[in-house]
Amino acid sequence: MDASSPNEAVILLHCPDQPGIVARVANCLDKIGGNILDAVQHTDFESGTFLQRLHVSWPQHDSDEQVVRDAFTALKRDLNLNWRLQWSHTPRRVAIFVSREDHCLHDLLLLRRDGDLHCKISLIISNHADLEDVAKRFGVPYHHVPMEFPGDPDGEAEQLTLLKEHNIDLVVLARYMQVLSARFIAAYESRIINIHHSFLPAFAGGSPYRQAHEKGVKLIGATAHFATAALDDGPIIEQGVTRVSHRDSVHDMVRKGRDIERTVLARAVRWYLQDRVIVHKGRAVVFE
Repeated sequence: MDASSPNEAVILLHCPDQPGIVARVANCLDKIGGNILDAVQHTDFESGTFLQRLHVSWPQHDSDEQVVRDAFTALKRDLNLNWRLQWSHTPRRVAIFVSREDHCLHDLLLLRRDGDLHCKISLIISNHADLEDVAKRFGVPYHHVPMEFPGDPDGEAEQLTLLKEHNIDLVVLARYMQVLSARFIAAYESRIINIHHSFLPAFAGGSPYRQAHEKGVKLIGATAHFATAALDDGPIIEQGVTRVSHRDSVHDMVRKGRDIERTVLARAVRWYLQDRVIVHKGRAVVFE
């Protein structure tokens, strides 16, 4: 999607599968002057659900958001349609949560600086003060919010206040080593992306790479997923793996793991910002 165009939008939709959906949606857009630049769809036969992503432009005139919403509201009634509209000229506001590890944070900040992520990184929140200098170098506000224990209600209340003040659309847990409460997650349901190494749950707890090294693991990787109340159990957006061998030390495995975490998290965030992800029946459908 062209981030510079004021007349382009992405529409994500899903509804009970039935004949004629594609034609009716296309006809609806044609009536309001929309031109479909790209369309991709998927039918989940198990649940009988149709899902689609549409990239639309209005080449002849300025688009009118209310006209679009009125047209799709009518379709919603007829097709039992769930839909979401995102204009290309309104970038999402993102908050990054970190602890002490900085590899994912640096990668996201560099991608945003270079124009590879269509968003505004509004603030960085951490339970430690260690990475404040990183935030300063990129000109992003940094908020140190100590957490006395996982799910600390005082700490989370302060975090939620900051997110509300900045009108945050997406929270990215870039190696944030704190468990979020169910209350926090509910406030941003399907809008919190987490990254973790793919050893879980095989090597939970401390020193997972050392545990993996001792067991002679041959593959290591990372998983980016939406955070849910069940720890590391949310809908998976992206995964990556690489091979390791007996020649790799624990340090080598950590380095390779961090490389994968960076790329996997960046892809997941980018796809979300491009409106390529629909959560359906506990699974993330990704229109790559």
